[in-house]
Amino acid sequence: MGTTEEGRFDITEASPWMRPFVPPRFLRSGHLQTIVGGVLPRTYSLPKPESQLIEVEPSTCHGASFVLCHCHWQPAEVRSERLTMIIVHGLEGSSSSRYVLGNSARALAAGCNVVRMNMRSCGDGEEFSPTIYHAGRSEDVAIVMAELARIYLIRNFALVGYSMGGNLVLKLAGERGVAGPPYLKAVVGVSPLMDLAASSAALHEPQNRLYASRFLNEELNRFRRKIELYPGLYSSRGLDKIRTVRQFDEQVVARYGGFTGADNYYCRVASSNWAQDIPVPTLILQALDDPFIRMTPDTRAKLAANPRVILVETRHGGHCAFLSLEPGDAGYWAERTLLDFLLATAEG
Repeated sequence: MGTTEEGRFDITEASPWMRPFVPPRFLRSGHLQTIVGGVLPRTYSLPKPESQLIEVEPSTCHGASFVLCHCHWQPAEVRSERLTMIIVHGLEGSSSSRYVLGNSARALAAGCNVVRMNMRSCGDGEEFSPTIYHAGRSEDVAIVMAELARIYLIRNFALVGYSMGGNLVLKLAGERGVAGPPYLKAVVGVSPLMDLAASSAALHEPQNRLYASRFLNEELNRFRRKIELYPGLYSSRGLDKIRTVRQFDEQVVARYGGFTGADNYYCRVASSNWAQDIPVPTLILQALDDPFIRMTPDTRAKLAANPRVILVETRHGGHCAFLSLEPGDAGYWAERTLLDFLLATAEG
């Protein structure tokens, strides 16, 4: 699907869930969309969640690794039949990120079960995992799905991932292929980090200094807390010399995540490696003015050749923002669009 000069995508296939994205005229900059989307006040109507600690890696000398999920369930008599949406946040996000809460409120009101999943060491789950999170831990999502299916007899799952979380859910769907779990019905990636090397290079461009600095500060602070929790496992040596996110990936993520370096990490975990193998209905929402997410021509070609994937690229929208004034969007076009897509394709 292409875009027009007016910022609307060209609907080449009629779908009842597909609506144009029309940003306000004063928010037609990718930077403005991204920044405003991150600070715009929001209100949510969500009941208190049920917390689930799910083991994703067996115990070592430092203990087992768990992820913390916040679950919102429909009534017990219909719970197993309803679509269960697992939402995975992005880099340095959590189950309490604005877009996670926004999607959760919409999906719960529409009759879905919702699981707000923290990656390892993220959110309130920081102390429950001696190991660190990174963009390749798609198996954690698979384990969460399997455990919830076992406990609650859930039969229909949809995965929604933003940015790094988008890479996780798309990677999982592609690497499992047709042998994947029968209860995975659909996948959505919003501004997904599918090509890590290209996006890392873009993040370090001068105009993106603000984002890079913020990400790096948050990553360093989180890792310092990790050192305090597990002083025998992690070292602060050289930490004060890290000046870029790439250096952090080289010296921390690669070192403690089992990679030979940043390039090896970016190459091995990129969901673009499996784009052609995604076997379930999949929606990818990507803004062409995203400040730092880049999708290579090769990845676009793989997605275009996969009949199960719908790639929607809008002219505007920034990173994970897609702020709109259209009636029904409540300000957030991506949230409305992805829910309508899932309700139309994944239920039942």
